[in-house]
Amino acid sequence: MQRASWVVVVCLAMVVGAVGAAQGKSPLVFEVVLRGPVEAPIDGHVILVMAREERPEPRFQITGNVESAQIFGVDVEHFAPGMSARIDGKTIGFPLRSLGELPPGDYHVQAVLNVYETFHLGDGKTVVLPPDKGEGQHWQTKPGNPYSEETRLHLDPAASGVLRIELNKRVPRIEDEQAAVDSLLDWHPTSASTPEPENQWIRHLRIKSELLTRFWGRPVYLNAIVLLPDKWAEHPDARFPMVLYQDHYHRHFVAGTRFRTEPPDAEVKNPMEHAQQVSAYRFYQDWVAGRLPRVIIVNVQHPTPYFDDSYAVNSASQGPYGDAIQKELLPVVEKQFRAIPDGWAHAVYGGSTGGWEALATQVFYPDDYNGAWVFCPDPIDFRAYGPVNIYEDKNAFYNYGLIGKIEQPEERTTDGHLKATMEQANRYEYVLGTHGRSGEQWDIWQATFSPMGEDGYPQPIFDKLTGEIDKTVAAYWKEHYDLSAIMQRDWAKLGPKLVGKLHFAVGDMDTWYLNNAVHLLDRFLSHPGTVPAANATFDYGPRMPHCYTGEPTGMKKFAPWYSGTTINQRVLPKMVERMEKTAPAGADLKSWKY
Repeated sequence: MQRASWVVVVCLAMVVGAVGAAQGKSPLVFEVVLRGPVEAPIDGHVILVMAREERPEPRFQITGNVESAQIFGVDVEHFAPGMSARIDGKTIGFPLRSLGELPPGDYHVQAVLNVYETFHLGDGKTVVLPPDKGEGQHWQTKPGNPYSEETRLHLDPAASGVLRIELNKRVPRIEDEQAAVDSLLDWHPTSASTPEPENQWIRHLRIKSELLTRFWGRPVYLNAIVLLPDKWAEHPDARFPMVLYQDHYHRHFVAGTRFRTEPPDAEVKNPMEHAQQVSAYRFYQDWVAGRLPRVIIVNVQHPTPYFDDSYAVNSASQGPYGDAIQKELLPVVEKQFRAIPDGWAHAVYGGSTGGWEALATQVFYPDDYNGAWVFCPDPIDFRAYGPVNIYEDKNAFYNYGLIGKIEQPEERTTDGHLKATMEQANRYEYVLGTHGRSGEQWDIWQATFSPMGEDGYPQPIFDKLTGEIDKTVAAYWKEHYDLSAIMQRDWAKLGPKLVGKLHFAVGDMDTWYLNNAVHLLDRFLSHPGTVPAANATFDYGPRMPHCYTGEPTGMKKFAPWYSGTTINQRVLPKMVERMEKTAPAGADLKSWKY
């Protein structure tokens, strides 16, 4: 959820370029000009950033809340060298809506062109979208995206005239990024660095998905990073339980924490980086010492043109990612790495985006998994789609009384202070990309849950600028992706397959109000009239924000992040305990316990 806040975008340190300014007494206008050779005219979205702080570069000072630098965005079609994109007083911006509202003063200005490609879908529709290029759908670091030098300018909306910004740089290939990343970032677990090399524990797998290739009309691949049990190669006759960890896109193995075979670096001064290295090394130590059950953990990489992952389900606008993962990729993992292919020996877990995916995986493939550990999940009941009830509310941005109205909140601190409203968060995404192409949170939910429109793009659940909810789309969401509604509707059939498998943890001051949907599902699963009884577990962390995973921690400075790094030590034994208790007669409970 909200990766721009929960997961810091990777920063690149790059040399800055040229700006030409025509100062005058006319209102401020920007002309963003494309320079340098391009193979063909470009379709895409120009994003202009104005920041007060000098570092990091303006393109890395973007958030979806009140702390963001100022941004404006415009679509471009057939954009060729020498052509310009105009940003003026009519262009919609964030957090301020227009250039005219910008306070006069000194700003650090930079522009980026997020390049789109044309996709000819298998159903005959054509859409123009930002392809993933291995960076996890971050326009700031997408290889090949043109961008400008960062330049300091004095801006006066009433009198600065026309300013020309030149897109004269290109984001380098990912393999060239690390030196630049290191110069800007002390630490972050999702840095777009080269994946760790394979060793006796870490393996990489890549397959072409025929299902997704047919949908997208071009070759589509699924990748997985697999963590093997210690001494896997020395026991060729052993078969192992398989655990799926759901998460955002990573270019390295992550399951709550990373897997680090070396002790923490002595020279690391950043306390959060040190804590991450300690937890990653502790996980490795527990893994090889036999203190954790010997299972295979699988990270699936499945970014799409709409987000850094697909939400791991079949959807109208992104294609059959659920079936592609379950029926194409994981059988290869089972065969190649000797995983037990039966559902009793499988489990799934994850947090935030991964929390929603973990529950959806268990619900949509109930026989294939023997337990889901669901942490701080994205909305699992659309009566609490953040603060909005999409079925009863008429507008996503405002709560209406008999006479007046008040803005709906979107992001908060644990002491209740507001950081963004629903209107602001969705205008932020609109500025980053029209037609649901921002690569951000509300747009990926829409791309996952909505029917496809006649134009090939996801049908909006609500208007990005007015908040008006489309009740026809809401009914489609309820039928296909409201996990709470689906379980309640189908409990007679699903219930016997889910009893004892569902485990939830969420902070009761979740940053994006996600705890409310968990409470709604809790009412059904824990109700005495629910038959069969779900035997689900719920853990609500008092005053805990997003990413609470259920473990109190003494490291309050990093809570709940740090507790998330101990997920494996807390959850893997519970998974295997359930597998052992529910395994069918004759199941292999010995070969993997060497």
